[in-house]
Amino acid sequence: MEVELTVDGKSIEINHFVQAILGSTLVGAATTLHGVDRDCKEILIKVKQ
Repeated sequence: MEVELTVDGKSIEINHFVQAILGSTLVGAATTLHGVDRDCKEILIKVKQ
């Protein structure tokens, strides 16, 4: 699993452990939603505050 983190246009380096936690959490949440296949290949999430 590969996870990329960008904050305000700056790429943030994250280690394998953090990638695994973020990736698994997001995939788990997204795949519970109606219409999302469990074998999806890519999930893009954009957060603005």
